[in-house]
Order: sequence, then C-alpha cells, then structure tokens
Amino acid sequence: MEQYIYGRNTVMEALKGDKGIHKVCLLQKDSGIIELARKKNIPVEMVDKQFCFQAVGKVVHQGILACIEEYKYFEVEEILKDIPAGKQPTLLILDGLQDPHNLGAILRSADAIGVDGVIIGKHRSVKLNGTVAKVSTGAIDHVKVASVTNLTKTLESLKEKGYWVVGCDLSDKAQDYRQVDYNMPVALVMGSEGEGISRLVSKTCDLHVIIPMTGHVTSLNVSVATAVLLYQVHQSRHPL
Repeated sequence: MEQYIYGRNTVMEALKGDKGIHKVCLLQKDSGIIELARKKNIPVEMVDKQFCFQAVGKVVHQGILACIEEYKYFEVEEILKDIPAGKQPTLLILDGLQDPHNLGAILRSADAIGVDGVIIGKHRSVKLNGTVAKVSTGAIDHVKVASVTNLTKTLESLKEKGYWVVGCDLSDKAQDYRQVDYNMPVALVMGSEGEGISRLVSKTCDLHVIIPMTGHVTSLNVSVATAVLLYQVHQSRHPL
C-alpha cells in the first residue's frame, strides 16, 4: 500500500534515505526538494491545495508531500539481532499509545539517545503514518518499530533473554525513577495517554518507577515523560 508523508523536513529526510518514494508533490517550486528528487529519478508533480487536502487532510503540510511505500514494521527478533555486540540495549515498549503526535515526539527522543527499537501493540494503538513522520522530523526512518499482537508475551520473552522490564506507572511498589541503576538490558514500558499501563503488562514489569510531581498538575504528557526517562537511562550509563 501507499501513503503520503508531508512537511519539508520529513520529505527531505526521506529523499536522503533509502525510503521507496513514488513521487513528490509540490504546491510551489522548491529547488532543494526538486534537486534531491531528480538525483533519484523520482517524479515531481505540481499540485493544488485541493489535492493536498484530499491526500493528507487539514494539516500543516507546507505544500510538500511525497507518496511513499507504507512504513515497514520490523520483527522483534530483527531488532534484537541488529543490536551491536557489547552495547547495553534499550527497548521502548508503548502500551496503548493512540496519539500520532505523541508517537512522533517519542521516536524523535528515541533516536536522540540511541534506543535500539520501539515495540507497539497491533490493536488499539497508533500506526506509523504521515503525522508520526512529520512530528518525528525524520526519526521514523531511523528508529526500528515492531508491532506485536501480545505485549505481555513479548515482555515475558524479553525477560527470558535477560531484559529488565521497567514500567512507568503509579504502582504501590513504584520508586523514584532516579533511584534505579539502568546499567542492564532495559525494556522501558510507557502507557497510554489516558489509562497508563494495562493491568497485565504492569504485572509483567520487574520494576515500577514514577516521576515526582511537585506542581499542580498530576502527570506529564507521555512523550515528555518518555524523554525524561530515556535520558535518565542514558545518564545512568554515561555519567559526566
């Protein structure tokens, strides 16, 4: 299947990579985009606003679209196999995440600290699409994402392979996220925007962590919370 991505940075990143692009669509000429497309023999079409609306809806597309092959999902085993020897691995598991803006922001953070792979559920979860690509500013092309039918079974399998499953939720056993030493293979679990981590997934976690809140709001946006925890994992392994 085909789908459209949009936004100048997103399309530029796709043109620089190995993504299968069928054509580029422009509202007005963009020499940088046109040059990159022609180097790869990718057709460039001039289109109108109605075409853009029909292709991607009412979004900030900057008048730059690309028709691409549907985003590929990796198998979990593929992700594990590609982790460099000697690297302390980090996997990110997203349980029930539904907002494409949050997924895009999370992929951007995951790319920034070198997460080895992201695992999402096939059901009741956001899919890789143009909005995710736009918000991720190209990270979607660099972070491996797997989609699995059963997150609980996937986590149990990872535990058998030596991963410690760390869930961010309000469990009675939750500790301050800064108290954990993350110098171990980590599978970090983040929950959905409204309900958090599901009960079965929470029971599978080895550790539960919370981010202290001292203000008037009771929680952070999931993409912000994920970035905080990922950088704590990085800091724990690479202290100044």
